Amino acid sequence: MEAKILSTGFPYRNLPRKYVRPESDRPKLPEVSGYEIVPVVDLGCDDKARLNQQIGDACRRFGVFQVVNHGVEKEAVEEMLRVADEFFKLPVEEKMELYSEDPTRTVRLSTSFNVTKEEIHNWRDYLRLHCWPLHQFLPHWPSNPSSFKEVVSKYVEAVRQLGLRLEEAISESLGLEQDCVKGILGEQGQHMAINYYPPCPEPELTYGLPAHTDPNTLTILLQDSQVCGLQVLHDGKWVAVNPHPHAFVVNIGDQLQALSNGVYKSVWHRAVVNADKPRISVASFLCPDDNALISAPPPLTANRSSPVYRNFTYSEYYKKFWSRNLDQEHCLELFKN
Repeated sequence: MEAKILSTGFPYRNLPRKYVRPESDRPKLPEVSGYEIVPVVDLGCDDKARLNQQIGDACRRFGVFQVVNHGVEKEAVEEMLRVADEFFKLPVEEKMELYSEDPTRTVRLSTSFNVTKEEIHNWRDYLRLHCWPLHQFLPHWPSNPSSFKEVVSKYVEAVRQLGLRLEEAISESLGLEQDCVKGILGEQGQHMAINYYPPCPEPELTYGLPAHTDPNTLTILLQDSQVCGLQVLHDGKWVAVNPHPHAFVVNIGDQLQALSNGVYKSVWHRAVVNADKPRISVASFLCPDDNALISAPPPLTANRSSPVYRNFTYSEYYKKFWSRNLDQEHCLELFKN
């Protein structure tokens, strides 16, 4: 019987047909720019006005930036990558106890993106965890590796503090009060996707994840320091986001594009795969409260006859996002006035 997941521990000699993209929808890897144009923001900067301006410029021009001196301890990062690697090296039978194709499950191992709806699959497995509030979700997380719960909970708390700090800076960069954005988002949830991309026999024919924007507020991504894979769309061209030492990649999500009245852009990004080495990444998602009403604050709509997007709850948006294929048109287009 064919395994439902890719992380079986056995190498693949050929790319199965269900992963092969049509020729018009392939990565075209030789055309990808490798230039270091994605901004790197030093959060250790003492000049708050300058820091907010740098973040605002990055959100406006790129929708993505990397942060250094972010306050998350190096040991917490290294331990997170260690337990992620150990998890995906577990026996297939043990991992499959967590397998589910139901996106409402708070803990689940799955593959691709939405295997029940896709015609072509993506070359990745992932462990999806609901993370906040910790006391609610932590007991249901995997118990193997034995240090998993301890390591991941420390990482979750540290990344959450970073995300809330970034939201304050983003709020001020829009000319709003420091707590304005957080006030609209309510008691924010937090999810995590621990992604595993096995070596791929024909990486030019498929994706780890095709082009998409994130449906949440902010994504804080821990990249594999050894294997590149993340690419973002900038000025109509795909650009590789090469790992920066001790940095996180911060993506603007759909909710911040809507809150900013379209001033800040939810970045289109994709993951490509590697022929020789596996790649691991850890994506942490800060998400509005399900009942939060996503609406641009009045200072951002004063110069327009109406907001760009109609008001909606995050729950409404998230259900719509998961009902579609990942690489369909931008979900936000469905919420335009």
